[in-house]
Amino acid sequence: FPAPVPRGDLLEVPRTLFVHFGIYLGENRVAHLMPDILPAFTDDRRQIQRVVTNKRLILGVITKTASIRVDTVEDFAYGGSILVNHMDRLFKDQVLGSEEAARRAEKLVGATAYSLLWNNCEHFVTYCRYGAPRSVLASVLVGLASIICLGLAPSTALPTIFITFVLWMAG
Repeated sequence: FPAPVPRGDLLEVPRTLFVHFGIYLGENRVAHLMPDILPAFTDDRRQIQRVVTNKRLILGVITKTASIRVDTVEDFAYGGSILVNHMDRLFKDQVLGSEEAARRAEKLVGATAYSLLWNNCEHFVTYCRYGAPRSVLASVLVGLASIICLGLAPSTALPTIFITFVLWMAG
């Protein structure tokens, strides 16, 4: 973990298929949004706070439920390398103060809805750090263009099904 990192900084952890985002709260704590089925069934904070298993995560994506949670830096990174404020160059004129970003993250902790395209960990951190969720209109347009270009030929069935699933999750 690159130290020192001020409270309110945006953290990124590149994964195999995606990037996971969080807001550093100080004292080795990170607020981040994760799909999770468990908040749909219980309010027991001890159960929900346990590290999210892959099964809980996948069921959370499918049922569109999530939680904004606070974990240690180590649990957040889950063995990955952490990048700090990597998105600041894209939003350089919109960066909020670090304390404001951290306060926004802390206010949102708890159960929330989840959408692969409209309300995910990236939207959470861009709201906290830059004042507004990042627009995904370009992603939707790319998905629609891919469906039009790929069609439904047997060789393109899997990408077409995947794109359709992604667009469904946006709803």
